[in-house]
Amino acid sequence: MGTMGVNHIELACHILETHLPIWLLPSVGSGNFLNEQNSCFASMMRSSMGGPVSWHSGAGSNLEGRFTSSLLDEFKTNKTRSFELLDIVDHVVEFSTDQYGSRFIQQKLETATVEEKTKIFPEIIPHARTLMTDVFGNYVIQKFFEHGTESQRAQLASQLTGHVLRLSLQMYGCRVIQKALEVVHVDQQTQMVAELDGSVMKCVHDQNGNHVIQKCIECVPQDRIQFIISAFYGQVMALSTHPYGCRVIQRVLEHCDDVKTQQIIMDEILLHVCDLAQDQYGNYVIQHVLEHGKPHERSSIISQLAGEIVKMSQQKFASNVVEKCLTFGSPEERQLLVNEMLGSTDENEPLQAMMKDPFGNYVVQKVLETCDDRSLELLISRIKVHLNVLKKYTYGKHIVSRIEKLIATGERRIGMSISVSS
Repeated sequence: MGTMGVNHIELACHILETHLPIWLLPSVGSGNFLNEQNSCFASMMRSSMGGPVSWHSGAGSNLEGRFTSSLLDEFKTNKTRSFELLDIVDHVVEFSTDQYGSRFIQQKLETATVEEKTKIFPEIIPHARTLMTDVFGNYVIQKFFEHGTESQRAQLASQLTGHVLRLSLQMYGCRVIQKALEVVHVDQQTQMVAELDGSVMKCVHDQNGNHVIQKCIECVPQDRIQFIISAFYGQVMALSTHPYGCRVIQRVLEHCDDVKTQQIIMDEILLHVCDLAQDQYGNYVIQHVLEHGKPHERSSIISQLAGEIVKMSQQKFASNVVEKCLTFGSPEERQLLVNEMLGSTDENEPLQAMMKDPFGNYVVQKVLETCDDRSLELLISRIKVHLNVLKKYTYGKHIVSRIEKLIATGERRIGMSISVSS
């Protein structure tokens, strides 16, 4: 075979890798599975285009050939022709599984007429489930859920029946499920979420499925997802210390206003405040309660952390929690924390240790930012004594810089008040 033939084969392989949907690309040990996929795709295209498909075989390639479409090629190369949705009739599935074709359809659907949507939708529906898990096709399905007619949305939703769990655990399918939950009617939402019954924890612990559970909590009436919420009872500590579970617990706190649910979840959180505050994921749950919780919940957290503030301020994750205590606590609670940081002697050992600490120094900065004028004056006077020593420490320098700015600002303010009074 001549050089020209080899180059053609390499070019064909490159185009295949670049433009074919991910499920058509070769994989290790793919064997007959790949051939089945190819023939499936060929028949799929044939049925959607109403004509035969052209495949060119090439020696040295794992694939039987590549699908060629002059229309898709023209769409990608002809910059002078302006394409509309009706121009791609009979090529909709093929465009949907191409990066640029998919983007084109998405953009056009946002402003498409009912006639345009009605013309292309019949090509989508027979291949809807395949498109839902396709790297580019899933976006087209999402856009139809968003901008399709009522009837089109209902037809797409019916394609989900019996497949909700599988799609929820799939990288692209989970996005389609989330979009569907946002737009379909409550009865369809109920039908969809019922398929997750018995697999709630599996979804929560899954990198894709957890997003679906979060969306259920956000969008579906609580009386329809009680089986999801009930699965969390007795598991709040374990979920709060999980990378995905901590997000799910925060969604429950935000969206479930049932008094009994709130009480059960909150009681479990408040049982483990110190442990959660120091956990790489649990700290976000405690921060969430401090920022959005009821005053008595906030006070319960602060009272449990009191006595441990200096230690917590020097811990990577808990230091963020202490900052939130200072930001959202009452003036009395803030004062309680400041007193603990100052310590019981004139040397202010706890404060000194915090100022030199990689995490504690940020807590001290937050104190300076949030405390009242009286406390600020006291803190500045105590910290000024240590400025020269602090300059020798990497993290102390942050405090020095902040204090010098505050002193300068205070002097300007005093100067202004003197000039006004004179």
